[in-house]
Amino acid sequence: MTVTDAQTAAVLGGPGQVLSDADVTAFIHEQLAGAGLDGRSVCVIVPDATRSCPLPLLLGAVHSALTGKVSRLTVLVALGTHAEMSSDELRAHLGGEYDVLNHEWWKEETFADLGTISADRIGEISGGLLQEEVRVRLNRAVVEHDVALVVGPVFPHEVVGFSGGNKYFFPGVAGQEVIDLSHWLGALITSAGIIGTPGITPVRALIDEAAALIPAGKLAISVVAQSGTNGLHAVAFGDTASSWQAAAAVSAQTHVRYLDKPVRRVVSLMPSRYQDIWTAAKGFYKVEPIVADGGEVILHAPHVTQLAAMHPEIEQIGYHCRDYFLGQWDSFRSMHWGVLAHSTHLRGAGTWDPVDGERCRVDVTLATGIPEEVVRRANLGYLDPAGFELAQYENDPDTLVIPNAGEILHRLR
Repeated sequence: MTVTDAQTAAVLGGPGQVLSDADVTAFIHEQLAGAGLDGRSVCVIVPDATRSCPLPLLLGAVHSALTGKVSRLTVLVALGTHAEMSSDELRAHLGGEYDVLNHEWWKEETFADLGTISADRIGEISGGLLQEEVRVRLNRAVVEHDVALVVGPVFPHEVVGFSGGNKYFFPGVAGQEVIDLSHWLGALITSAGIIGTPGITPVRALIDEAAALIPAGKLAISVVAQSGTNGLHAVAFGDTASSWQAAAAVSAQTHVRYLDKPVRRVVSLMPSRYQDIWTAAKGFYKVEPIVADGGEVILHAPHVTQLAAMHPEIEQIGYHCRDYFLGQWDSFRSMHWGVLAHSTHLRGAGTWDPVDGERCRVDVTLATGIPEEVVRRANLGYLDPAGFELAQYENDPDTLVIPNAGEILHRLR
C-alpha cells in the first residue's frame, strides 16, 4: 500500500473486545511496514490530554516501527485552541521523549496558507446554513513533512458527529478561520442534532473539504478506547477517511448508552483531564438528549476554577441558546464564532425573542471552584461544591449520576 492508495481500513478488534498491548503493537508494526513510508518524513498528529486513550502505547509502537526507516519523525500535539502543554506534561502524556511540537495556534508564524473554500461551496456543504468564503490555514509542520499520520481516539462529538480522522487537522492544528466556521455550523445544526450522527455530517464534509487541500499524504491510526480505562476495543489503520469511518462504526456501538425515558436531573462527575468549562462542558453535551424538559444538568468539577482558560471573552458573552445569538446577530457577528458555538453547546436548546427574552429547555448548574458571581454572570446556575453531597443524588430516583462523564453519549431509545 502506498500513502495515497489506502481505500479500505485494516481493523483489529471490535465492539465488546479489549485488545492486548502486544496485539495493538504488532498490528501497528504490520500496518506501518506496508504503508510505503521508508525514507519519507512523517508528522504524527496526536491529541492533547483532554482526549483519553493509551497514547504512550500507540506512540511507542509508531516510534519503534518507524525509527531508522523514515527520514524524519515529528510529533505535533493537536491543541485546537486549548492551552499549551508544558515539557513535563508532554513527557507524561506521550510516555517518553520525542521530537514534539505544541500547536502554537496563538502565533501567526505557525501557519501555512492552503488556499480558500468558496462561499458557494460552503453553501453547498452546509445546505444553505452558511454562505461564507473561508481561508484555510494549517500548522506548517504538517505541510513540511511528506506524510501526516493521525494517531488518536474516536468518540461521539458535539460539533462534527464523531471525532477523529481529518478533525485532527481541522480544528486540531488549524487556523482560527476554519475553527470558527466549522464550530458555528455545528452550532446552527445544534449539538443535540449532530452529536453521535453517523456518516458525513455537514461539519465533517467541511473538514474533509479543507483536508483535501493538504499536500502531504494522510494516514490515520484511529482507536476506539474503553472509556475510563487504558484499554482499546479496536484499532483501524488506513487513510484518514477510511480509518475514521471504521473506528466511528465501532464507537457508535461502544460509546452510546440508551435510556427508555428522560430523567429529571443528571449529575456529570467530571474527571481531571478537563481543566476548565471549555472542555468540561462535554459533561453536558453527552447527556442533553436524555434530560426532560425543565430538567437540570449539574457539572461537578471542584478542580475547575475557570470558564475558559484561553477564551476569557466567554465571561462577557455568557452562555446562551443558539436563537439568542441569531436573534441579535448584528451584536455578535464580529466575535469569534467558535466562542459563540461553545456558548450554545453548553446552554443547549432554547428560544429567544425580543419580548419574552431567552427560554432554555434545561437548566445548567456548575458545582466547581469557579466563583459564584462569575458563574451567575455567565447565565448558569451555581452550587457550592463544599456542600455537595453525592450520596443525596445517587439515592434520588429522578437523578442519574454519571462517573467519568464526557465521553459516553446518552440517548433515548
